[in-house]
Amino acid sequence: QVQFVESGGGSVQAGESLTLSCAASGTQIRNFRMGWYRRAPGKQRELVAGITNSVADYANSVKGRFTIARDNDKNILFLQMDSLKPEDSAMYYCNFLPLDDEIPRDSVYWGQGTQVIVSS
Repeated sequence: QVQFVESGGGSVQAGESLTLSCAASGTQIRNFRMGWYRRAPGKQRELVAGITNSVADYANSVKGRFTIARDNDKNILFLQMDSLKPEDSAMYYCNFLPLDDEIPRDSVYWGQGTQVIVSS
């Protein structure tokens, strides 16, 4: 079955960087639009970055600081996060990205996520 396992989160100071990884199994991510999502405490899950083939798009809040990429051979999705801010603190998830760019709230493929904490 399809499974996404996120890793790479941690606690960092503002201005530092982290690289998140999402290892996929049971599917080939090269065949799908993929996204990184996050959910901060008390907030709804939001789309942070998406990639369609090799074309990336970003939420305004992270544009210029985050980079999404994928290694199709290793079936891994990445999120490079630079110049981190306290407001980036959240649980980060990867998942398929629907054609309408809506959050796939009812998806059964949500993983455990990886926690990012950014201190000022």
